[in-house]
Amino acid sequence: MRRPWGVPLTGAVAVGLLLALGMSEAPEAEYARFAAFVAAVMTLVLSVQAFRFARLADPIPTAVSQAIPDELGPPLQEALEALPDPVMVIGAHEPDDIVGRRIAFANTAARELFRIQRDGALLVTAVRDPEVLEATDEALFGGVDRSAAYETGGAQDRFWRAWARPLPPAPDGGRQALLYLRDETDSRRMERMRADFLANASHELRTPLASLAGFIETLRGHARDDARARDRFLGIMAAQADRMGRLIADLLSLSRIELNEHVPPSGAVDLALAATDVADALCPIAQEKGARIDLRLPDGERAPVIGDRDQIIQVIQNLVDNALKYSPAGAAVEVEVLADVGLDQAQAPREKGAPRMTLLSPDRTEDVRYALVRVRDHGPGVPRQALPRLTERFYRVEGQKSGERSGTGLGLAIVKHVMNRHRGGLLVESAAGHGAAFTAYFPRAEVAVEAVAPETSARPDAAPRTLDGPRNKTVTQAS
Repeated sequence: MRRPWGVPLTGAVAVGLLLALGMSEAPEAEYARFAAFVAAVMTLVLSVQAFRFARLADPIPTAVSQAIPDELGPPLQEALEALPDPVMVIGAHEPDDIVGRRIAFANTAARELFRIQRDGALLVTAVRDPEVLEATDEALFGGVDRSAAYETGGAQDRFWRAWARPLPPAPDGGRQALLYLRDETDSRRMERMRADFLANASHELRTPLASLAGFIETLRGHARDDARARDRFLGIMAAQADRMGRLIADLLSLSRIELNEHVPPSGAVDLALAATDVADALCPIAQEKGARIDLRLPDGERAPVIGDRDQIIQVIQNLVDNALKYSPAGAAVEVEVLADVGLDQAQAPREKGAPRMTLLSPDRTEDVRYALVRVRDHGPGVPRQALPRLTERFYRVEGQKSGERSGTGLGLAIVKHVMNRHRGGLLVESAAGHGAAFTAYFPRAEVAVEAVAPETSARPDAAPRTLDGPRNKTVTQAS
């Protein structure tokens, strides 16, 4: 007996299209319309699959088989696979069977995000967020649309909006629902960036602005004709204005880094060459303080890492600048580059007996090698209780906030966020009165770096030397 297969097929497609049209006026219309479109496509795919399943048991009229060709299913599935956002179809039979929620289909983005090994995996093994699971249950057994916020952990936080929508029943009578996730990390970071910038700027700019206003009022009053006081006040005002400029520049830099922190860089940079460039640039500052920069490079070997060159330069420069700032006259700032180490070796202690703190650690991944740069000074060091707070915004160690050590308190915060974007790590070893050592390590690049090698790499047996001219950088080679 022939069955009217076109009726249920047409009805199923119509249900999906009605879902799309019915949600077009819902709040957050952009996300809702797109999710409804995906639901309609999934409805059509499942209808075609049900159509094929039924055809195995009963012949289908020629007119219907010609109306829905066999080539219709695969292109739709390929379209879902090509979507950049995670899409899953969840199947279940009994409301009380919590572990019975299984993933009937997951596109490439979903498999990568949740590390799904195969279709039919348990939903609770991939998604453990209670709100997302509850929204899925309401779509499965309540027949209603639900959404929930979802946040993935790890070194880089990601923010998602999960949408759950009911789908027509499966051929075996089981309930089905579409689970669609939209990445909202950029918008969340933009909102946080605006809020943090306004809060930090309003708080930190209040002091220099008040100082400028006070000196201006003084110069307009009784100090108007006092040339000596006027020169002194103008010097203080210039220093405060310079501090405001540095503060705003650092806040903008930090905001830009945080905005793209979840997007890893893709370029290749020679860490040894970057360290050499920073040492060359900061040698005049070291000379003014009577200090020197001892640069220890890999022996005839490059140190290619995956990264953004400007940001890597910024990391090394901030660390070396801090070391020079806290080094006494005549001391050396040691900068060491290692080209190829494992994660355990990169995190290993190097200062005997000194307290250490891991400020940032990457997600452990097999077969990932690292190149590291280590900056050590011989200044006052950092007390043990202050180590966990070093990367906080505007934090400066008590007793080291005044004098000639001008700064904004944002340097190490910038370093931490840059290292997080590069999927690297940062640690500090320090003891009060014995200096501090900061180690930043980056994942190695597998491609060659097209750059000029450091000038010491041509002679593996070269002895330590001091460069000529105004630079007083000492270059040695790591064994």
